[in-house]
Amino acid sequence: MAKKEPTKSINFAGTKTCKMSKSFEINNAKNSTNITNWRTRPFNRWAFHNVKKLIPSKPVENETGHPNVLKVASKSLKGILFKLFLKVTSTDAIVVLHKGEIAYESYQNGNDRHTPHILMSATKAVIGLVAGILEHNGDIDLNAAVSTYVPQIRGTVYQNVTLRQLLDMRAGIVLTKDEQNLYDSATNWEPVVEGTPISLHEFYCQIKHTERSNDDNFRYESSNTDLLGWAIESAANRSINSLLSDLLWKPMGAENAAYITVDKDGAPRCTGGLCATARDFARIGQLIIDGGIIDSKEIVPISLIEDISKNGDPDAWKNGQWGKLFAPISKHMCYRNGWYIIDDQPQILFAMGIHGQNLFIDKANEIVIAKFSSWKKASDYLAVPLTHYMIKRIRMSLNG
Repeated sequence: MAKKEPTKSINFAGTKTCKMSKSFEINNAKNSTNITNWRTRPFNRWAFHNVKKLIPSKPVENETGHPNVLKVASKSLKGILFKLFLKVTSTDAIVVLHKGEIAYESYQNGNDRHTPHILMSATKAVIGLVAGILEHNGDIDLNAAVSTYVPQIRGTVYQNVTLRQLLDMRAGIVLTKDEQNLYDSATNWEPVVEGTPISLHEFYCQIKHTERSNDDNFRYESSNTDLLGWAIESAANRSINSLLSDLLWKPMGAENAAYITVDKDGAPRCTGGLCATARDFARIGQLIIDGGIIDSKEIVPISLIEDISKNGDPDAWKNGQWGKLFAPISKHMCYRNGWYIIDDQPQILFAMGIHGQNLFIDKANEIVIAKFSSWKKASDYLAVPLTHYMIKRIRMSLNG
């Protein structure tokens, strides 16, 4: 029988004893975190905002000295229920914007406003913006086959898959267990158990006999977005980190530089490796609310924002892998360009990553919520609905 963990009490007063205990846990994790344990508790509490100390990364530069200043709102969120929510969902950082101003901001577990935290799969939404901007500029055709830009994958299961199918998780690719293990090793996020490590590019060139479903319903496969990243870099003849910098971070006035993890040959982990501050993640949400414009300059095309908001396929979602799973949250959902869309009133766009990484955008009420967490489990089926419930409470509080 497994040893039962001692029950932890919750003290909202934040006593000295609680602070010392948490500090000890984080410092202990710092001294013993490595590539084998960095996504497990308690190590993830330190690792998620120190990723580049564990995994090779490339910088996403901002325009130093010219941040898009976020003002503090006159009305802020309060209440014991909200603080309890942050506690039970293992929140590392949260920034709530209302009408472009900070209505609430909190940091825990060694994070602060200048600390880049890993986005995990919420990275996909940011990459989706980059892909859409490049398409708008005529630098890439998202309806083209991946092999148009990455001829190395001809003869593999991916050769006839389009970039659009990769973006919308409708490629129908189903990796075998062995292929999944090979992919995990290629990302540089896992220890290499045996043999010579391979790169992400080498992985895709080997996938020749895996399954591909006959329908085009939503099926989540993280490898899709890393392949998309390879195609983007080939089409633009530029690195993903430089594209992120020049298309988003610098023009939107990011307060801090970000970074993205890379494999052994320097290929980016576009499916989950972006690390950014909560404030800068929130700035992306505000940029979308503002129609993609800052200081009269278009950063994200309004046509792209409208495409994400309106052109997801609800049937592909409903009949897809997660349709039933998310039905208790909403029966009107879809997925487009790496973004999840709840098509209720009001419509919510959100990005989502394992261990509790989220960006919520409520355009109608001008609310943005950027939330980083360090859940004990990759997927917490209590924290997910609780988080969506709290979004409603936040809306009610700010509009009340």
